[in-house]
Amino acid sequence: MRNFTWSFLMFFCFVFTSFSQTKTLEKGTYLSTNKGQKIKLNLLENNKYELVFYSGDYQIKGDSVSFTSIDKPESGFDLVFKNDKKAKKVKIKFINPSYYSFFIGSQNGSNEIKYQRLSDIWSQENAESANPDAEFEIDRADYLYLVFEDYKGESKVSKFALPKEVSEVTINYQPDLFGNLNISGFFNKNTNELMVSEKSGKDPLIFVNQKNAQPEKTSKVVPLEIKSIVNWTYPGKDIAESEEYAVVVDSAATAADSAYVPEIYDFKFKIQDNLKSALAATAADKTKFLVVAVDTKNPSAKKDFDTFIEKQESLLGVHMATAYSAENDSFNFYLANANDKKWLKSVKITDDKSLIVLNENGDVLASAKSTLLEKEAFFDIYSDFARQLKIADTYYSLGKVVKNKKASDEDLIAAFRKSVLSYDFGNYYTIYDQTNQGDFKFANTKVDLKEVTPVWKKLIETHQKDTKPNMYLVETILKEIKNQGFSKQVSKEDKVLNDTDFLSIDYLIKHYDAIDAERLGYNEKEGEKHNIGSLNQEIAGALQQNKNIVSNEASVAGNQDKTISVYKKLIAAGKGNFETYQNYLAYLAETADNDGSNGAYLKEFNAYFTTNLGDKGNVIERLDQMFGALGTDSEYGFNGWNWFKEYHSNLCNSAAWTVVSRPGNTDFLKSAIGWSEYSLAVTKNNPYYLDTLAQLYYKDGQKNKAIETQILAAKYLNSEVEEQTAVEIRETLTKMQNGTY
Repeated sequence: MRNFTWSFLMFFCFVFTSFSQTKTLEKGTYLSTNKGQKIKLNLLENNKYELVFYSGDYQIKGDSVSFTSIDKPESGFDLVFKNDKKAKKVKIKFINPSYYSFFIGSQNGSNEIKYQRLSDIWSQENAESANPDAEFEIDRADYLYLVFEDYKGESKVSKFALPKEVSEVTINYQPDLFGNLNISGFFNKNTNELMVSEKSGKDPLIFVNQKNAQPEKTSKVVPLEIKSIVNWTYPGKDIAESEEYAVVVDSAATAADSAYVPEIYDFKFKIQDNLKSALAATAADKTKFLVVAVDTKNPSAKKDFDTFIEKQESLLGVHMATAYSAENDSFNFYLANANDKKWLKSVKITDDKSLIVLNENGDVLASAKSTLLEKEAFFDIYSDFARQLKIADTYYSLGKVVKNKKASDEDLIAAFRKSVLSYDFGNYYTIYDQTNQGDFKFANTKVDLKEVTPVWKKLIETHQKDTKPNMYLVETILKEIKNQGFSKQVSKEDKVLNDTDFLSIDYLIKHYDAIDAERLGYNEKEGEKHNIGSLNQEIAGALQQNKNIVSNEASVAGNQDKTISVYKKLIAAGKGNFETYQNYLAYLAETADNDGSNGAYLKEFNAYFTTNLGDKGNVIERLDQMFGALGTDSEYGFNGWNWFKEYHSNLCNSAAWTVVSRPGNTDFLKSAIGWSEYSLAVTKNNPYYLDTLAQLYYKDGQKNKAIETQILAAKYLNSEVEEQTAVEIRETLTKMQNGTY
């Protein structure tokens, strides 16, 4: 039955369909014969049906109705015992536990309960096995505790008595998961059984008429007690798994003040009484959509609308829990009335029953011939509908604004910035071009990149005269140069940085300090979502990405010159910190000059070395100061001190080796000796570094010093050095000693 529970109840949305074999099927009540399930199927008059999953009593107290189950609470755990008095330990077989968070504990008498997370046991015992079941052994005990912990932090702890001679316990978890049904049935005339399943026909539920039902032959193992515990824990449990010690709620308790009450945020929609106000409220929100419900000929339209709103408020309140979350609040709602006939006609809505979705500008993005109650699943926070609308809005707004010759500067920036929001929100690979998404028809969103690009170029050129930065434009520029803006949205391809992009970067460098001063406040702007990082990292990251996608020789040279120019501007502006130089030097190291040398790279490296590393006293103390200056804002700070130290020693050795290996770099011979000596001051007795320094000494005419250093290089060879390199180091020493180097 476990397979049915998962494939049939968890992963499908069920809607019961009519039986194809009903001619000989009696009306009445049918009971599920599947083990562990108590489901009634009532076939009523007029081809109506009822599926009953829960039954019990109810009481009315004022405006509230409380429900209580007739049956004792179920643990969800189904146990089968095998006995063998000779067994020294108890074998546990937990059937396919991978979907949930389980814990297992054992107890002798009134001693302490010893708990372990099932996944920890499973990973140890079943590491090499493809078996989906967890199988392991425990010491004999009087009681077995099984714990199910849900994603909200609430745990259900079930205590079972173990038979004295038990040798094996098979455990199957039957989750209590039911939803709307989308199933069909088949009546077996030979057995008088009704088989019900989802469309695939797999794992059916089998019903028999209640009057023919046979009692279950096997007795069910009933737990001694069941408790619901919030933030359940035990000594030794990872603190990250439980923020505080358990608060126990006995399921037998009925007092209202003893029940666990989850926190629910008191969320309320601001429902407007006219269309103009609803549009204005949505325009002020900027990131929300307005859903207009049209149902003018339905006398209960207002009641249905209020029912929908109350349910949505309740659901959003649960999701928000303790505080308002704009991320979960994507829609405003408005119920159209007789005063809206003219507007409805203007948007070509003439049906009595319709839903219309508008953006903050009042543009129609999608519509459906339906009601809110019929489409309520589309407005759930787990629905994909809001994301689809955001993407559609990106294209629609962009296409609209580029065609509008009178569009304001603010309108242009807002339209381009939507591509940033859409990229952050979800999949940018889908264009909704008059397609149907669950009966919603989307607006035409085709955009021509050839029309959009000149408008963006003109916008960037116009803002070169700004005396202070426009932060919305800054954010949009950063996304565009990182291939996360409108170009990527429309073309679906990464692009090489063009002249407009480099002009955009100039805008960022010009306003560098002002942007840096404003960005933290901008990122925390209430009701908006922003994330501008350090400009050094943002720009350097974009340039590095661009280097990786330059794909043809024709674009390489021009791009190299512009990229180098950006790095030089950053350094000249005093922004040449570690991150800038790291990317800049890596870029130059792979770029040879026209004469085949690495003059440009070595010149810039020497400038970095002189400014930051050379002649600065104790080399380790100086590096420690530099590492401390990175701060937590730098991604490189997280790599650790050892990485930072080794990076610089390797960097200096690599630059020095460039002088050794290429004849065209001999002008930097004296400087390279200093770089190489520095690498060994940071990382002593490294045979690679010693080999580099020895060869530099030899080229500089210091032959005795070179041989002494090369002897050390050979001395410190170890198993970590590649065999070919070790051979070359020894051969170089021989050549130096016999004068053939």
